[in-house]
Amino acid sequence: MYLIAGLGNPEPEYSKTRHNMGFDVVNQIAGENDIKINRTKFEALYGTGNIQGEKVIVVKPQTYMNLSGKSIVKFIDFYKIPLENIIVIFDDMDIEKGTIKIRKKGGPGTHNGMKSVVNSLGSEDFPRVRVGIGRPKQDEDIINYVIDKITDDEYELIKKGIEKATKAVEEILKSDIDMAMNKYN
Repeated sequence: MYLIAGLGNPEPEYSKTRHNMGFDVVNQIAGENDIKINRTKFEALYGTGNIQGEKVIVVKPQTYMNLSGKSIVKFIDFYKIPLENIIVIFDDMDIEKGTIKIRKKGGPGTHNGMKSVVNSLGSEDFPRVRVGIGRPKQDEDIINYVIDKITDDEYELIKKGIEKATKAVEEILKSDIDMAMNKYN
């Protein structure tokens, strides 16, 4: 069993914001694999299904970004999911719009949602898919940059990253993370 967790802030208020790329990827994965995210548990919206022959739980924590780990760890503990079977998806300002990076493990960097996940799990040893949102202009406030609504034109560019991340997660489930990294990094 795999846990696929997208990081974001509650929809619809924060829909179509840079900080909700994790939710956008999870929504696309669920839609393409006929998984309904219509149940609530552990302060999250979630759904279950099968992708590439693997049983999955797709999760969108509703704790707001900075407390995402609080919800995710409850799923992991309840379903006894090993760390290597957790895939966390989130936005990253250090990656260009339309691109992604996959890593087997690593620190949270400056991302508060990932800091919460790492702290809650007590480990950095789990896969993650980072979706590029690019950096704000020099004079632009970072917090506003990540939570402001984005234009349709910018979303079209970012959407390429969402699509790549969706395919990367499916590749991890189909083959393994090394194959996904070789293919999509």
